[in-house]
Amino acid sequence: MERISRLANSSGFWLATVSSVLVAIVSYRFIPLGVQQGMEFVAHNLSGNALALYAHIGVAPVALALMPFQFMSVLRSRWPALHRWSGRVYVGAILVSGLAGLQLAFHTTTGAFATVGFATLAVVWLGTTGAAFYFAVNRQIARHRRWMLRSAALTFAAVTLRVYLGSSMALGADFAIAYPIISWACWVPNALLVEFYLRRAHFLKHRTT
Repeated sequence: MERISRLANSSGFWLATVSSVLVAIVSYRFIPLGVQQGMEFVAHNLSGNALALYAHIGVAPVALALMPFQFMSVLRSRWPALHRWSGRVYVGAILVSGLAGLQLAFHTTTGAFATVGFATLAVVWLGTTGAAFYFAVNRQIARHRRWMLRSAALTFAAVTLRVYLGSSMALGADFAIAYPIISWACWVPNALLVEFYLRRAHFLKHRTT
């Protein structure tokens, strides 16, 4: 738990915090611009799948904006009730947007590879967040924090997806080719990086005891 606390004070964490909040805010551009203009690549869902679309794009940014604050020790120690309630909102937002995202995955226009990528992300996102919530309710705090890191890595896919998508567009890549790759690249490296961090922390802890 000490290593997780140190991680929350690192420059990388603060960069992730700023980028998460900014992406969450920018995600609501569909309100003034409309989905057709602001989110053209998902606008096809307006026909027959609008409820899932709005559930995802309207609620997922809430989870993204709240995610970094779940790891700030000062909030946990000074305002534990705020930490608990923001955590519940985070879990609820992922429940709604994750289920909606799972449905949206089966309506992608870029093929089965993208469908499986986004559907797997939705399932694993729901699963890791559910595990984090379960361990919090049962007061297994160390396990709760580890699963929250896994959940956060998948929530951060909203940021990495936009980085990869913007980069591919800037490089002139074919969207039909790039998007299926991004459907996996936006979250698998995140998940592997966190898993490496957790396993390394576990190894170092047991090596020094």
